[in-house]
Amino acid sequence: MVNTLTLVGRIVYDPELKTLESGKAVTTITLALQRSFKNAETGNYDTDFIRCTLWDGIAENTVQYCQKGSVVGVRGRLTQRTFTYEDEKSFSYPEVVAEKVSFIQHKRPV
Repeated sequence: MVNTLTLVGRIVYDPELKTLESGKAVTTITLALQRSFKNAETGNYDTDFIRCTLWDGIAENTVQYCQKGSVVGVRGRLTQRTFTYEDEKSFSYPEVVAEKVSFIQHKRPV
């Protein structure tokens, strides 16, 4: 079985690099993916927002060269995350763990 997908979209927020206690670098980006067809009810293009986790060198390069609005391609695997609130209510959401990020249109900070 294969769990690989490719997404191309715009980064929604400026990526921020975090370093874990183990020394690994990580950042999380959210991609806005505009659908290629209009919503029949509103006449507008709908947009999907997909969360992606980037590790080590991929995370460092993305933080250095990309910012909000940059267009990137992400190749990775889909996973399901579960989050539990303090009141023990939990929810799950899909997330992409990036294996490669391609900078299609990036904006360098001035």
